[in-house]
Amino acid sequence: MNPTPVAYLDHAATTPMRPEALEAMLAFYGERYGNPSGSHRMARDSRRAVDEARDTVAAALGCRPGEVVFTGCGTESDSMAIVGTLRRRGGVAVCSSVEHHAVLHVVEHTGGRVVGVDPCGRIDLDVLADALDGDVSIVSVMAVNNEVGSVSSLDGVAELMRSKAPNALLHTDAIQAVTWLDMRGITATADLVSLSAHKFGGPKGVGVLVVRDGVALEPLLLGGGQEHDRRSGTHNVAGIVALATALRIADTQRADDVARIGALRDRLVDGLLAQVPDSLETVPRHAKVAGSAHVCFAGVDSESLLFLADDGGVCASAASACASGAMEPSHVLAAMGTARTHAGGALRLTLGHTSTDADVDHALTVIPAAVQRIRSRSSS
Repeated sequence: MNPTPVAYLDHAATTPMRPEALEAMLAFYGERYGNPSGSHRMARDSRRAVDEARDTVAAALGCRPGEVVFTGCGTESDSMAIVGTLRRRGGVAVCSSVEHHAVLHVVEHTGGRVVGVDPCGRIDLDVLADALDGDVSIVSVMAVNNEVGSVSSLDGVAELMRSKAPNALLHTDAIQAVTWLDMRGITATADLVSLSAHKFGGPKGVGVLVVRDGVALEPLLLGGGQEHDRRSGTHNVAGIVALATALRIADTQRADDVARIGALRDRLVDGLLAQVPDSLETVPRHAKVAGSAHVCFAGVDSESLLFLADDGGVCASAASACASGAMEPSHVLAAMGTARTHAGGALRLTLGHTSTDADVDHALTVIPAAVQRIRSRSSS
C-alpha cells in the first residue's frame, strides 16, 4: 500500500530546517557544550560561536553586531520591544488591527491604540495620522502579515511619525519578512526589529530583537546580565548558531527563492481559482510576498476544509478561530473587511524553500475536490 503523499504548504506557521542549520547546531548538543558566560576554554569556545553568529546576523540585517539581541522567540522579541519601551518611557503604544497577537494583545493590554487597515491589510496612514500625538512612545507595524502576506509601507509609517510623533520609536514584527524581503531596508527604517528563526529555516525557540543604537529598553528578564543587560538568561548557543546559518542562507538565496517560489505560488492560486467557482485571492499579488497563497471559498467552512485537506495529504491552515463553538472570521480578515460569505472559507497556503511542483500538483488535486465535497454536502 502506497502512503499518501504529503504537500507541506504551511511555511508561515513554521519552516523545515535548512540542513546546514541543523548540522551547525549539532556540535553544541555534543562536545561543544560550554556555557558562554564562563571563563575557561569550553566557555570561550561557546562565546566565540555566539559572537560569530552575532556578526553573521548583523551582516544579513545591515546593522551593527552590538545592536543584535538574541531572545527565546519572536513573541518575546515583540514583548521586549513594546513592554520594554513603555516601562522605560511611559506613554502609549499604537499598532495596526492586523498585527500578530504577540503585538496586538500587548498593545490592547497596555491600553494602547489600534489603527485600521485598507482592504489589502496594510495600515491606513490617514487613520494612523489621527492616532499619533505626543503621548505615543512606540508604534508597531508588521513588515509582512502572517495570515495574508501583505507588505507594509514602513517608510510611509516612519515619515508620518517624524511629523506627528517625532519622539516615538518604530517597531516592526518582521518575522514573516526574512525569506522574501531584503532586511537591510527594514532595519534601516525601524528602531526595533523582531525575528524568529523557525520562520526562515532555523530551529524553534530562538529569536532576535534588533535594538538600534540610542534606543533604551527596560529588560523583561533580570539575572545574569547577558546581552549587555538587555536580556538575561543562559544563551541557547546551538539555536543561535543555527539561526545565524539559516539567516545567512536565506539572505544569499533570497532572489532565487522569490523567483522560483513565486512562480509556484502563481500556478497554485491560478489553478485553484480556475477549478473552484466563487473563490477569490484575498490580497492581490503586487501587495504581498511571493510565498503567500491565501484564498477564500464561498459556501465552505474552514474547519471542514482543513480536515479534508489534511486527510488528503495537504498541510495548510486557516484564518479562522473557534469562538464560543462558532467559526468566526479571523481578526485580520475582519479588519480588512473581507465578506463573511468568503471569510468563513479562508485557507492559508504558504510556500517556502522546500516547496516543489509536486506539492502544487497535489494541492490542485486535493483542495478543489474537498471544496466540492463540502458544498455538495451543504446543498443536499
